[in-house]
Amino acid sequence: MSSSKVGGEIRASHILIKHEGSRRKASWKDPEGRIIKNTTREAAVSQLKALRDDIVSGKATFEDVASRFSDCSSAKRGGDLGPFSRGQMQKPFEDATLALKVGELSDIVDTDSGVHIIKRTK
Repeated sequence: MSSSKVGGEIRASHILIKHEGSRRKASWKDPEGRIIKNTTREAAVSQLKALRDDIVSGKATFEDVASRFSDCSSAKRGGDLGPFSRGQMQKPFEDATLALKVGELSDIVDTDSGVHIIKRTK
């Protein structure tokens, strides 16, 4: 995939929903982890699918949804993770990001952190 090696740098934004199986059960939204510990993976996926539908349908922008709902601290930047290169992210996240064209939105991606939707930006 030559398009994934543009300058060796990748850039993406994401929306992360943590759940009871996430490796770290706290976030900026839920510092005590009370909600996260009581959220099943299935509930997290269901919430993320609904958010993705809102983005795809044009009811909401990716950045707005990320800033309000993502459990990642990147929410403060509309989900922007900044530039990264191979090997810096968890493998399922990296693989899903590399499979996207710039501007595309992923389906649900599972990692040790939780469930994500990813938007490739570079």
